[in-house]
Amino acid sequence: MTTVLAFETQTKALIDDLKSVCANYGLGNDGNEFKIITQVFLYKFLNDKFIYELKKADPNLANAKNPEQEIAKLSDEDFEMLTYELNESTAVIQPHQFISYLHSKQNEDNFSELFDNTLLAVAESNSAIFSVVTHGGEKIVLFENLSKYVTDDRDGFCKAIINKLAGFSFEQIFTEKFDFFAAIFEYLIKDYNSNSGGKYAEYFTPHAVAKIMARCLVNKSVSNVTCYDPSAGSGTLLMNLAHQIGEDKCSIYSQDISQKSSNLLRLNLVLNNLVHSIPHIVKGNTILDPYHKDANGQLKKFDYIVSNPPFKLDFSDYSADLDTKENHERFFAGIPKVPAKKKESMAIYLMFLQHIMYSLEETKGKAAIVVPTGFITAQSGIDKKIRQKMVQSKMLAGVVSMPSNIFATTGTNISILFLDKANTGDVVLIDASNLGTTVKEGKNQKTVLSELEEEKIINIFNSKKAEDDFSVVVSYEEIKAKNYSLSAGQYFEVKIEYTDITAEEFATKMNEFESNLENLFAESKTLEVEIQKNLKGLKYEN
Repeated sequence: MTTVLAFETQTKALIDDLKSVCANYGLGNDGNEFKIITQVFLYKFLNDKFIYELKKADPNLANAKNPEQEIAKLSDEDFEMLTYELNESTAVIQPHQFISYLHSKQNEDNFSELFDNTLLAVAESNSAIFSVVTHGGEKIVLFENLSKYVTDDRDGFCKAIINKLAGFSFEQIFTEKFDFFAAIFEYLIKDYNSNSGGKYAEYFTPHAVAKIMARCLVNKSVSNVTCYDPSAGSGTLLMNLAHQIGEDKCSIYSQDISQKSSNLLRLNLVLNNLVHSIPHIVKGNTILDPYHKDANGQLKKFDYIVSNPPFKLDFSDYSADLDTKENHERFFAGIPKVPAKKKESMAIYLMFLQHIMYSLEETKGKAAIVVPTGFITAQSGIDKKIRQKMVQSKMLAGVVSMPSNIFATTGTNISILFLDKANTGDVVLIDASNLGTTVKEGKNQKTVLSELEEEKIINIFNSKKAEDDFSVVVSYEEIKAKNYSLSAGQYFEVKIEYTDITAEEFATKMNEFESNLENLFAESKTLEVEIQKNLKGLKYEN
């Protein structure tokens, strides 16, 4: 554990060093800084992983004093044969593309050109597995020309980057699991996890929310399943879900309108041993043009769906295009009207909710969706129609209402909605709004759940256990009788406490009450006489 923590500190220091290089060359807080940092980090990771895998495949390389030099001595044929022994999720990097080779060439003229061309060549040769696709079929490859973002001394910039990378190695932590890389990924993107102007959903869902969603969705062993997020961001929800299932037992599918999100998700997949799912990562508009389809051209149905969709967003420029015959079943509850003012207040999460319900596997599909808490009690419009469909089709499994400020960046209270096409029992409703501890995060207040509080929510949900003033288990008929409200508090019993007393104690209390009342009545009569006397004494004076 000490070694892992030490290496985590070293890795974070490397990230800080790379950011420092960017700042020294005028790119601090620049819109392109995240491209440089994340791509350089990924290049280093893939470089070290490739050499690590070659050493595992060939004992001679593992025992060599300088494995990279020995790899460079291999003939083209021997090198190619050795790469055939590697897992297909390992990026292949030629010896002249190693970081050690670039480090040896750093003092040559036009080094930035060599640096850029190396990254572009690595991206091209590995594009079949590592490219994110757009809805239109274009490929977004691993790397791009990075030195173009520097206005002065590009050679010096690239040299500084290579020097930071050359003195570091990932080799000792390739056997680490999800928790290590989740922490590293969060640190890596902490300055880049929101889009300009807040137009799209936050890229990073709090760990407590992601953990609760995954653990409540998957509480038994499953394999060979599909997992989908129609608004994936950087993939926090998908990573937690895949970790709960087993990275080798699931395939990840996603779509997100932001190219930045898709690139960060690709990085997250690489770090978490989910490279096999990168071809399913799509940059595109899920609501207007959902990408993933089956062999018959119909929208693909998924075993598990997780989502923290954007709640409000102006989609008026294409909302009219959604009202088609083909979309009537998908958007069964309707499309929010375009308001005369504040178009950005359009409730786009209602569209994602309907899309998710439509995309669930018909007999056993499960979903967990973050929604504004107001959705669970709204008594009109699209909100209520969606809840009615969930109840009437018996796919609603439960709701967990979270504490306020669980997201530090928004004051919106949120709940987690759970769907299960195979739900044969009752529905569990949990009010966790009183849990957590308030902490300061930057300028914002944030509520943090302890591990025990997280486990309490998960255990009560999975066991469908009722607990006073915390959880309730209700039937679909009871929900219907409550006008489809999904708020746990509306189902809690109102309890009146009774105290056993003897007949003598009862008689004594009644005598006290009678005596007190007689005194109060007497005071009232005296006060009444005084008021009447004072009123008669009032005179008009001009």
